[in-house]
Amino acid sequence: MNFHGHAFPAFSLVLGLILGSFYNVCIHRYLAGESIGNPPRSKCPKCGHTLSWWENIPLLSYAILGGRCRACKRSISPRYVVVEAVSGLLALALGLKFGPDAKWAVYMVFSGILIVAGFIDLDSYILPDFLTLPGAGLALLCAPVFLDLSVWESLSGAALGAGIFWGIQVAYLRLRGIEGMGTGDIKLMLLLGGLVGIRALPFLIFTGALSALVAGFFYMRKKDAKGMRTAVPFGPFLSLGAMLSILVGDGVMLWFAGV
Repeated sequence: MNFHGHAFPAFSLVLGLILGSFYNVCIHRYLAGESIGNPPRSKCPKCGHTLSWWENIPLLSYAILGGRCRACKRSISPRYVVVEAVSGLLALALGLKFGPDAKWAVYMVFSGILIVAGFIDLDSYILPDFLTLPGAGLALLCAPVFLDLSVWESLSGAALGAGIFWGIQVAYLRLRGIEGMGTGDIKLMLLLGGLVGIRALPFLIFTGALSALVAGFFYMRKKDAKGMRTAVPFGPFLSLGAMLSILVGDGVMLWFAGV
């Protein structure tokens, strides 16, 4: 298919919104302990109302329904519209940067993995192994073949990224006697390090840590906050750092170096 002008970014946006609706199904059903394929059609999680096709249009249906289920009138979680918007905007950004290229397809797959894993982590503080570990293997396979990274760059990025976070976990446990870094974050860094390579790790970790720090102030304002010991899910912010690295990392690093 030959795309010209703004056609491919527009296609990417629409595809991203549609995929975002599917990601919502994956996120909700994992958190609810349900099968992805059963029931085959989406339903209201509060009353069981089976959704019509027009209640499943990304973003638009939420606005039409006023954020409430048509049957029971109870509120629909804003997570659904946020996931769709994030998926659509990421797909648009990837379409603008890479066009109809194999890199676009690879990054679309990984953006989907990171969106699902990140929103699960936000809700449950769990990064599922069935996403992070196969994702890490896929990253190590795809990076040298499609993403202009050498095998060494990808492997060393995965090893160093996971190694740094494993070291933080061990050091914090020995110093404080409690686990301050989840093992799921270490496994996620295998994926992210393999995907972006060793040279992009500093940007990824810095932007991920900075965004997590900002989010931490909001988490500490919650009623059940425990001060500096308030838990903050790190996975979504590491994923954000990875996507920013993919989209703008090279340009930011060149600007920072004054090139």
